[in-house]
Amino acid sequence: MSKILIVGATSTIAMATARLFAAEECELFLVARNQEKLDVISTDLKTRGAVSVYSKVLDITDSEQHENLINESIESMGGLDVVLIAHGTLPDQRECQQSWDKTYKELDINCLSILSLLTTIANYFEQERKGTIAIISSVAGDRGRQSNYIYGTAKGAISIFMQGLRNRLSDSNVQVLTIKPGFVDTPMTRDFPKGPLWAKSETIAQGIQRAINKKKNIVYLPWFWRIIMLVIMHIPEFIFKKLKL
Repeated sequence: MSKILIVGATSTIAMATARLFAAEECELFLVARNQEKLDVISTDLKTRGAVSVYSKVLDITDSEQHENLINESIESMGGLDVVLIAHGTLPDQRECQQSWDKTYKELDINCLSILSLLTTIANYFEQERKGTIAIISSVAGDRGRQSNYIYGTAKGAISIFMQGLRNRLSDSNVQVLTIKPGFVDTPMTRDFPKGPLWAKSETIAQGIQRAINKKKNIVYLPWFWRIIMLVIMHIPEFIFKKLKL
């Protein structure tokens, strides 16, 4: 029976993944900004098989509270086996281009807050010599594009940070999983035209569960995004810079 902390628990992907964990009779500690939503999700997860569900409201950009959060989750569940970090926003690229304050705010939410959490979590699991750290990054972090390079910068930094953690914690029996979804149909992307490359949150959740169970290091979801990004990353810069991506 795993003890799982989910940060950003009200996101669509996190909720879908939590339902799969609940079916495995796990204990869950949920963190988000809205207590009403957390209550609804907690009730749902209990009916789906979760042994216990705890919740906490937190502004995740308040890094001074991160150590307390980890300690509280450990005390509530009597330990900690898995951490899934799933919070984030989709920045307005054009607005960020015109304002450093907006850019910094988005980087704080989508990157700095995560790096702060990872620092505390990594130290705990390293001491315990076990555990799983799973972070939802994005294919957007594989190469900067004019349409979303603020978001891509945040996700790229997370992926690099996770590479370093994976290297550091490899001798401590700690799984460090970087999750790279492509286009996902969620409320955050509701205004985007959808096509055949778009996936449902439930599909991404199933991929996350499999990757954790199989002790993967990096997973592209759905799988074909690994091929797509391999092609994109190998386009010569003199050509790539002229593309309207």
